[in-house]
Amino acid sequence: MRHPADPDDPEHPAAPGVRPYLRNTGPGVRYQPEPPPAPSPGPPPGSSGPPPGEQTTSLRPFVLTSGRVDGLDPNIGLETQVSSHPGALSARLSPEQRAIVHLCGEPLSVAEISARLRLHLGVTRILVGDLRAAGHLDVHVLENDFPDPETIMRVIRGLRSIS
Repeated sequence: MRHPADPDDPEHPAAPGVRPYLRNTGPGVRYQPEPPPAPSPGPPPGSSGPPPGEQTTSLRPFVLTSGRVDGLDPNIGLETQVSSHPGALSARLSPEQRAIVHLCGEPLSVAEISARLRLHLGVTRILVGDLRAAGHLDVHVLENDFPDPETIMRVIRGLRSIS
């Protein structure tokens, strides 16, 4: 029966990186851990990242919404237009909510807010619902469920002209 390899036996040195305390460091020499690798100075040139000065969120979506997956207002769709109240920026808001209020000085759709802030659409809908419930945003809802036929025709003509 063979016994496990003796770490002091030169025929069976411990593999680097595996159980470093078993490495043969010589008689009477204490093990000293290897220094961690130096951090990279930044993304390599030519990498496709966000432009300098443009902020993106690195938080997980559930952190931004406090774990919620459904908004307070089911009537908020991606085409819903929202605008901010004049004094809304003076309220105590999260950075994402403050950015939404700042963007909504003029009416914007939820989809536009999501794209400009680089947030998930579901997260944006939840945050817009929270801001509406707190009274910081006005939500502009169509008077009826059907859009104006003239608007639909203008959209169709516009799509035909670019294709």
